[in-house]
Amino acid sequence: MPTPTKGPRLGGGPAHERLILANLATALFEHKRITTTEAKAKRLRPLAERLVTFAKRGDLHARRRVMTVIRDKSVVHELFVEIAPQVAERQGGYTRITKIGPRKGDNAPMAVIELVLEPVSPKQAVVREATKATAKAAPKKVEEAPAADETVEETTEAPAEESAEATEADKA
Repeated sequence: MPTPTKGPRLGGGPAHERLILANLATALFEHKRITTTEAKAKRLRPLAERLVTFAKRGDLHARRRVMTVIRDKSVVHELFVEIAPQVAERQGGYTRITKIGPRKGDNAPMAVIELVLEPVSPKQAVVREATKATAKAAPKKVEEAPAADETVEETTEAPAEESAEATEADKA
């Protein structure tokens, strides 16, 4: 029996594994969130992300490629018509895995995998990236120096304001 390319084996053989992942993907797109084991969620994520990428393309060939995995036409329609437009601006990361603790019966680690349908804010991502870059580039000693400059600027600004007020009073 051939081993899968990544991750743990889910079932007896490769065909059973493909069927398990196809059923998980169908349930994920139908309900937008499912609870499963961590191993299954981690194996499902790349498949689900690839299917959403096909849905974003939206052409007939992409629909047929998705139909090879998801056999339910209503779920494929929902993926292409409802989910794909909601994640159109997102460059990836269409799913989120949250660990929730062990299952009661066999103590298997459980997780919730859900679609990330919130709109992405590109400005916020750029600001976050810029602050990380500045924090990384600026050493700690340089951070202390601007604090000293700020006190100097405050003392230099105060006489300038007084002189500006004095010149206005002289003109009047």
